[in-house]
Amino acid sequence: MKETATGAPNLPDGEPVLPRLGARGMLRWAWRQLTSMRNALLLLLLLAVAAVPGSLFPQRPVNPSVVTQYLKDHPDYGPWLDKFQFFNVYASVWFSAIYLLLFISLVGCVVPRARAHWKAMRSAPPRTPKRLSRLPEYGTLELPASAGISAGQAVQDAARLLRRRRYRVHLYDAGGDRPSVAGERGMVREAGNLLFHLSLVGVLVCVALGGLFGYRGQKILVEGDTFVNTLVGYDQFAPGASFDPARLDPFAITLNKFSVTFDRSSKAHYGQPIDFTAAVTVTDKPGAAPVKKILKVNDPITIGGASFYLVGNGYAPVVTIKDGTGKTAFSGPVVSIPSDGAYTSLLVIKAPDARPSQLGFVGFFLPTALVNEQGISYASDPDPLNPRLNLNSYYGDLGLNAGVPRNVYTLDTKNLTPLNNRNLKAGGIVLAPGQRYTLPEGKGSISFDGIKRYVGIDVRHDPGQIGVLVFSLAALAGLIASLFIGRHRAWVRTGTHPDGRTMVEYGLLARGENHRLAVEADALGTLLHRHWLGAGETTTTSPKDL
Repeated sequence: MKETATGAPNLPDGEPVLPRLGARGMLRWAWRQLTSMRNALLLLLLLAVAAVPGSLFPQRPVNPSVVTQYLKDHPDYGPWLDKFQFFNVYASVWFSAIYLLLFISLVGCVVPRARAHWKAMRSAPPRTPKRLSRLPEYGTLELPASAGISAGQAVQDAARLLRRRRYRVHLYDAGGDRPSVAGERGMVREAGNLLFHLSLVGVLVCVALGGLFGYRGQKILVEGDTFVNTLVGYDQFAPGASFDPARLDPFAITLNKFSVTFDRSSKAHYGQPIDFTAAVTVTDKPGAAPVKKILKVNDPITIGGASFYLVGNGYAPVVTIKDGTGKTAFSGPVVSIPSDGAYTSLLVIKAPDARPSQLGFVGFFLPTALVNEQGISYASDPDPLNPRLNLNSYYGDLGLNAGVPRNVYTLDTKNLTPLNNRNLKAGGIVLAPGQRYTLPEGKGSISFDGIKRYVGIDVRHDPGQIGVLVFSLAALAGLIASLFIGRHRAWVRTGTHPDGRTMVEYGLLARGENHRLAVEADALGTLLHRHWLGAGETTTTSPKDL
């Protein structure tokens, strides 16, 4: 290949010369690729696939302690997963990129189609084809001269009948020898398709609003305690990217009583919980009158735009710890974590204010304690029929003064000296309600004062929740319309035969797939025949006569 004096390639005759795209052309090509319906569907599928790791791996915004434990248990590939944001999937860079590309693609697909559909709805149906007999559904009628129906009157009647069947119609050649009417029905099909895709955009927008301005928090609430909606009141709090703490509604909720009903009639399911009921008192704002409400599983309550869900429960033994000087170092309920259906519950008690040494306790609570042949206590029933508190005690530095965050449900015993356990002469601590135990070496005492229940509450505020519901229902309605409504066109042409008969022919054509087109053609033919000729057989004629 040689070049000319201008530097342009000298191509052989007949070989096409492709123009250079340039930066603008490349951007136009990329936009067309992104806004194609095929790529929109691929992005939607990719978004669903990208959401799978969110259900396979623990998520840091929901439960950061589980993520920390996962990293400890899998030191080989855990850090790599964390590096690629698999523990915060829905806020990751790659998930957000797919999300935004899908949003742009849907908007780019739907807006031009909506404009075209609006123009099509405002425009007249297309002109009557020259040869209706070539359409997939075709029929004819002949009206005798004695009926006194002219071609113009017949086409007017046909237009009226088509309107009755919800066609939009338009007359062509009304003053000519062969007038016709064109009708179109099923525009809702395309409108439903557009509604479906626009609703998907609405769902994406509402989900984004919830992620930006919503929040989610967890709180453990013991009977008699009150939760005030402030940041410091939450045990865990996960705000949205643009969340403003000043927008927290100043409500309060008090847990009056929590009760659990266990199955006592079935042998197969004996002791299993069948109902959870939390009686609470709600104050919407300072100075408002308290309102009593009932919180149940799968039956949340809404306060100030936030929804409260009952997600957990357990026992909170009430204990009092006195140190070696006789002063009270700790007093109150201690939340225990159930580990089985009999509510065998693990608990940790820390008394950093004890003197001369800080005190720590770790053990378990048994609602109904029994002792086996080996002398090991175990829980046999979830109801507190024979409650026992089994503890080991330690003294030393609990590590709470170093400024390092510690899990309240674990006790690091590396730097602690044991006071009580099964391997020491003093043995372990076993307490029934109302009993008191004196610690060895004059370290103090601990008493088991009673039992309270607690609930785990999940608090969620999602400003886009209602929008997601509305747009989801709209998407469902649009999908149903696009699947079950057929779009087709119908034409009726009339003419006058030399012998005075009025000849009528009609044809139907589907836009896309419409398996009910033949049924509609039969219905239309029957309607025309009954209107002009009454009951009886339809008289057909050859297209050559028309």
